[in-house]
Amino acid sequence: MPDFSPTDYAVPLFVLAILAEMTWSRYKRPDAYEPKDTLISLSFGLGSTVAGLLFGGFAVLVFVEAYEYRLFDFGPEWWSIWWAWPLCFVLDDLKYYWVHRAGHRIRWMWAAHVNHHSSQHYNLSTALRQTWTGTFTFGLLFALPLVLLGFHPGMIAIAGGFNLIYQFWIHTEAIDRMPRWFEAVMNTPSHHRVHHATNPRYLDRNYAGVFIIWDKMFGTFEPETEEEQIRYGIVKQLGSFNLLWAVFHEWIGMVSDIWRAPWRHKLSYLLREPGWTHDGSRDTSDMIRTRWLAAGKAQNEAGDRAANTAEQEESIAAQRKPA
Repeated sequence: MPDFSPTDYAVPLFVLAILAEMTWSRYKRPDAYEPKDTLISLSFGLGSTVAGLLFGGFAVLVFVEAYEYRLFDFGPEWWSIWWAWPLCFVLDDLKYYWVHRAGHRIRWMWAAHVNHHSSQHYNLSTALRQTWTGTFTFGLLFALPLVLLGFHPGMIAIAGGFNLIYQFWIHTEAIDRMPRWFEAVMNTPSHHRVHHATNPRYLDRNYAGVFIIWDKMFGTFEPETEEEQIRYGIVKQLGSFNLLWAVFHEWIGMVSDIWRAPWRHKLSYLLREPGWTHDGSRDTSDMIRTRWLAAGKAQNEAGDRAANTAEQEESIAAQRKPA
């Protein structure tokens, strides 16, 4: 494995960018940063780094072992094959889309990923809210196809590092929209604000890491609209600045649900989508979105009926009007 991590070199840039955004927010958006919330985000970043040092060896072991069974061999000097790098980056981003989507649709994986969505503020420090427990969800298995295709684990790790660096800058409200051609292909602050929103129209949308084209291909894209203000966070907000509660609250809730559930439903509380219950006592994101769509449809139909009635009354009045 190469002794190179692009994210290590990017950390000073992250710090400078956060300080610059804080300065901007002081004059443009005073509510963009909240000291306790920012401290929690920084603590998440530090904790995820420690967790990576403690548990990262497990992923390396799995990938190195799987690499022995690769279908194609790029040769001993794999790092010098220029065309393999962009191909690995694109395929790794496609992998990210699916592991990210699974992180929202499988509660076991959501228990780790929810950390990233737990802030009710949206700024560059939010990007640092990385999980401490991601290793225990085995999301790393989504990368095994790349290893088996012949991409060296080191190449995948470096591509993943640059992917993570790219995603840092899209966690901001300081940038409105990018040029249309860029918005059409790449993930942007506008697209990612949608992903962090709790508004029903935005729930579980825009899973992309770098290329928004994956969402457009697989039916999960939703553009940002100016019709309503975005609300950030999670459906049931934390309501606390306790770091340990922020890290483990969903694990605690999941284990509690499994413990109390009838035997035939226990596995569902692990593998079904967040919010699912065997008795329908809570809502999933699909249920919330469906109810919102139904309400909007009913409102539109009522508006159409009112418009038609008004037109009919005007027509009748015109017919009765003396010549």
